[in-house]
Amino acid sequence: MTTAQSFTRHDITFPSGDSTCAGWLYLPAGVTSAPVVILGHGLGAVREMRLDAFAERFAQAGIAAVAFTYRHFGDSGGHPRQLLSIKRQLTDWDAAIAYVKARTDVDRTRMAVWGSSFGGGHAITVASRHPELRAAIAQCPFTDGLASALALGPAASLKVLPVVARDLAARGRGKPPVMVPIAATPGSSALMNASDALPGYQALQPPGTTFRNEVAARVIPTILTYRPGRAAKKITIPILFCVSDTDSVTPPAQTLRYARTAPKGEIKRYDAGHFDFYTGETFEVLVRDQIEFLTRQLNPAAAASAA
Repeated sequence: MTTAQSFTRHDITFPSGDSTCAGWLYLPAGVTSAPVVILGHGLGAVREMRLDAFAERFAQAGIAAVAFTYRHFGDSGGHPRQLLSIKRQLTDWDAAIAYVKARTDVDRTRMAVWGSSFGGGHAITVASRHPELRAAIAQCPFTDGLASALALGPAASLKVLPVVARDLAARGRGKPPVMVPIAATPGSSALMNASDALPGYQALQPPGTTFRNEVAARVIPTILTYRPGRAAKKITIPILFCVSDTDSVTPPAQTLRYARTAPKGEIKRYDAGHFDFYTGETFEVLVRDQIEFLTRQLNPAAAASAA
């Protein structure tokens, strides 16, 4: 357990599918039954890659936080390793919500979800499926696989197809997965090869991180057909979209079109790149906006008053 001035951090695990997810639970100090927000990351990323920075700020504002790592990555369970399955990750979100609902030290009636990048797309999907939530935040969200593939470029997309074929063949023979890099230099075969992708991922990694810059290539066809933005119109709770106007990974024009269909959607736009959201002055502006939104929707002052 890590203790800070205004919160405590606890290591947690919770069951999901055939294995477990590892995470951190942040509890505001001196607060009884605080509202809670659940945080999930992007493509292949683990919670050590700056989810803690957001969770700490939320806890300091009186909002409990659960930051978790998907199965098959980091210190969570699941085999084979580095398997990115959209269906399994959405199950992990459901499991995280179930875990929070089973706790007695937070207010289970005031829950929110927060997702970034690919996790931002998941947050949209999850918010559309869980009307009992009070709020959601989708940060630089992946909203449309086809739009992201077009941003990557047809030549780059075609480069990965032989790797996908080899991985699918390996799965059929019961062999270990064939990997593809998550982020690489421009022109390389990878899920992301924009100029800021590889340095962006590297900048998020603390010393000793468990992040591996690769995933099983079989996920690529499912990414292309995943369009979580379409679920925005079904979301009945307030949702904040934090959009990068210069996003090289999740094209902002398509994201904004989807965001405007959310009945209770709010949109904040930032003149900063996809990977700038996690550090520096952009992070400071972003987290202030998110705390303001969560405070309005979750009313953490009510928990403090009760305490």
